[in-house]
Amino acid sequence: MSDTTDSPSTRCGYVAIVGRPNVGKSTLLNHMLGQKISITSRKPQTTRNNVTGIKTEGDVQIIFVDTPGLHLGQQKAINRYMNRAASTAMKDVDVVVFMVDRFIWTEEDEAVAKQLNFISSPIILAVNKVDQIEDKEALLPHLQKLTEKLNVAEIIPLSALRDINLDRLEALLVERLPQAVHLYPEDQITDRSSRFMAAEIVREKITRQLGDELPYQMAVEIEEFKQEGNLLNISALILVERDGQKKILIGDKGERIKLVGQQARIDMEKLFDTKIMLKLWVKVKSGWSDDERAIKSLGYNDF
Repeated sequence: MSDTTDSPSTRCGYVAIVGRPNVGKSTLLNHMLGQKISITSRKPQTTRNNVTGIKTEGDVQIIFVDTPGLHLGQQKAINRYMNRAASTAMKDVDVVVFMVDRFIWTEEDEAVAKQLNFISSPIILAVNKVDQIEDKEALLPHLQKLTEKLNVAEIIPLSALRDINLDRLEALLVERLPQAVHLYPEDQITDRSSRFMAAEIVREKITRQLGDELPYQMAVEIEEFKQEGNLLNISALILVERDGQKKILIGDKGERIKLVGQQARIDMEKLFDTKIMLKLWVKVKSGWSDDERAIKSLGYNDF
């Protein structure tokens, strides 16, 4: 007979944040942590990897996994990778947060819901961007429809961007975490490397700068990451698929790539708490986004 005093007094567990592209998963993670670790933009599919964010408060440690948006079509190797990353994150976690956008329900939402039918973990349905709903009375019947459609433990309206109801969501998560010892030191906020974070910051600034001008066929590889005294030297190689994309990214007289570098350096100095010397290079590598070997060489190799 086991002694119940052996059970740890601390709680620790994994929470996967899932949903279709562009519903606010990365924004939710950043606001739950109170610190930016997952890149965001208005462009769908900005997140490509599962990004882990760790929040430790007192006896509780929540390990969030921000996933790429599950999407239909676009069957290049990079898209297959992103779907595998999202699907894998749903398994072996303690709680799943399924995010949807207000009254919008698409084929991609339906696809996520179908995958969740095979998940044994409790599911919390988070209806995001409720601050943008003008007719608040229409919200309750919509939530009732969603509960009929999905087998969820809880449903919660919130706004990730405006911090509405995030404390309530956190309380619901904590209730469902197992009693377990903490897996990470209390001051650690992610399990991703500094090189990975630097590459993601550059990719975010490019995505925000170019919007629809540059398709998804763009990747960032950190070639140098070296601290010398008070200065951190970072060299990043930006891969595109065509010469035309390279010209767009560099811009007239190099103005656009210079602006990307300036914006990325500001975020990096905040994150790494040091002065940054950032060098950016642009290279054409045709077909990389549909080449499994190229995908793995760029670090998309979680599986």
